[in-house]
Amino acid sequence: MVFVPVPITLDSVRDAPKVLLHDHLDGGLRPTTVIELADEIGYRALPETDPDALAAAFLAASHSGSLERYLETFGHTVAVMQNAAALKRVAAECAEDLADDGCVYAEVRFAPELHTEQGLEHHAIVEAVLEGFRIGTERAAARGRHVRIGCLLTAMRHAARSREIAELAIRYRDAGVVGFDIAGAEAGFPPTRHLDAFEYLRQQNAHFTIHAGEAFGLPSIWEALQWCGADRLGHGVRIADDVVASEDGEVKLGRLAAYVRDKRIPLEMCPTSNVHTGAARSLAEHPIGLLAKLRFRVTVNTDNRLMSGVSLSGELAGLVETFGYGWADLQWFAVNAMKSAFIGFDERLALIEDVVKPGYAALSA
Repeated sequence: MVFVPVPITLDSVRDAPKVLLHDHLDGGLRPTTVIELADEIGYRALPETDPDALAAAFLAASHSGSLERYLETFGHTVAVMQNAAALKRVAAECAEDLADDGCVYAEVRFAPELHTEQGLEHHAIVEAVLEGFRIGTERAAARGRHVRIGCLLTAMRHAARSREIAELAIRYRDAGVVGFDIAGAEAGFPPTRHLDAFEYLRQQNAHFTIHAGEAFGLPSIWEALQWCGADRLGHGVRIADDVVASEDGEVKLGRLAAYVRDKRIPLEMCPTSNVHTGAARSLAEHPIGLLAKLRFRVTVNTDNRLMSGVSLSGELAGLVETFGYGWADLQWFAVNAMKSAFIGFDERLALIEDVVKPGYAALSA
């Protein structure tokens, strides 16, 4: 009997077990949810009140080539996430949506300090989100879709609350928070401003990632790694600036790029978002192609599913079309991400051996 691999299409990729490390809760709301929550609280600043039109408006604003313009769109989603019920609903729907897209493990991040406008305290915000993830995963499991959600707490790099948020992450690390992150505009706000938070996290044997090498270049990556001690790099696309490819095909890595590859530092790459913010000119020119070929620890992520109009399945299908990847490549991305997750080794290994590899074996046999 001859076995023929399942053709790679968007639908078949959706059925494949996938792992997501870089997804923002406030960047992944359903358009209908944004509209309904806005109506509940009397928020009148939405650019559109039809779900399809609103999704198109977000995409248009995000596809500007500017990280700063991209970040402005979050004003609308954050505005409707200012009470516990809204946070719980958004988190539950996030878990369901990721499960329905075939994610078996996902780390979703959000910044508690952005959700205090109506008086919610940080602990109540975190508890509402964690409860939403629990509800969403249970609903998905009832439909036969299983996803494990790990939560990352994010501090805003232009603010001064990173130590406080780091302490919050430690407080809830046995309740579903698996790590810490800093995010926001990179230029003018280096990660070294938050050294006290990173030192505290290291003292607590905790995991953290840092947005670096997206809108700003190699110095932000170097600082994130060598000054701050990041476990992973959020985006990290600009590490390609330290890779020189000659016309004869020879590739030479600079010292920082070689360090990143040698140390197997995970790159949380978000191709569509990177094109939208101007970090890459097109998908075909995105550094992920070269970095994957050179066997950096590349992972594929969504960043903001609403703003960029993407899913993880869509991201991977786009890479297949652009770079000619096969099932073995998609499995490699998933295993890379699972190896790099902020949960325990035993659980990571079990997901790789019992879920990810068997899933791709069935598709590629």
